[in-house]
Amino acid sequence: MKKIEHIGIAVKDLEQSKELFAKLFGKSAYKQETVESEGVTTSFFEVGPNKIELLVATNPESPIAKFIEKKGEGIHHIAFEVTDIVSEVARLKNEGFVVLNETPKKGADHKIIVFLHPKSTNGVLIELCQEIK
Repeated sequence: MKKIEHIGIAVKDLEQSKELFAKLFGKSAYKQETVESEGVTTSFFEVGPNKIELLVATNPESPIAKFIEKKGEGIHHIAFEVTDIVSEVARLKNEGFVVLNETPKKGADHKIIVFLHPKSTNGVLIELCQEIK
């Protein structure tokens, strides 16, 4: 793993949250994108070398909608950048981690992504992401 790529925060109201975080960071989000396959709209902020991703559900069956229903707004996942997502998934499976989607899928911000089940990572949803080349 190369670095923390971003921290994902589940929110109920994207516009209100974008205003809040723009005040906090002293700058606006640099990107907003809908990922239909995940049922979310995302908005990204750059904070120094790091990124914060706000996520709002686009439908009631979205993983974000279910997360907010169970736990409320807050940190949803930590994403780590990897160089070779396929070999990293194989390595982590070999180490005993539970992978939610073994085949990488398209995510936001020009990435392919895989998630590790929080039951195998001390309750933290981990996202692996690799830049689409």
